[in-house]
Amino acid sequence: MINFHELYNKYAKDVYQFIFWLAANNQDAEDITSETFVRAWMSKSTIKTETVKAYLFTIARNLYLQKIRNKKEIIEVDESIHDNNPGPGRITEAKSELQVVLKSMQKLPELDRTILIMHAKHQMSYPEISASTGLSISAVKVKVHRARFKLETFLRGDKNERNA
Repeated sequence: MINFHELYNKYAKDVYQFIFWLAANNQDAEDITSETFVRAWMSKSTIKTETVKAYLFTIARNLYLQKIRNKKEIIEVDESIHDNNPGPGRITEAKSELQVVLKSMQKLPELDRTILIMHAKHQMSYPEISASTGLSISAVKVKVHRARFKLETFLRGDKNERNA
């Protein structure tokens, strides 16, 4: 059994990054990450150690969905995203690339973004994603494939617009 301090230290960064990629907003990512761990701590159910990450991502995603339902507005990409890489030229280039990817990610349906982030960014297995989202493993595989294709199409379109 893992204690709360260990749980937070091990997974807080992953939960924050997961929500940041979903919401494209630092403040929302911080708020939802905090609330995720509060909910996990207050939960009366026992968390199985092999499913902790999926369990936390499920809580975080549900909080994110609740937040966007409450806002009832399109989420804009936070223009103040910072990249800690050295060198002003590289920083500018990386920020520009990150903005393009985040804007393209926002064009994907929320479920597609969720599944793609879980798989690509957090290396979650198809069964873990299936458990977290309630979809079958085969549906998860199809959604990952299609989300990658859509994202690639969006990114190609944005690149062509910038070069025009």
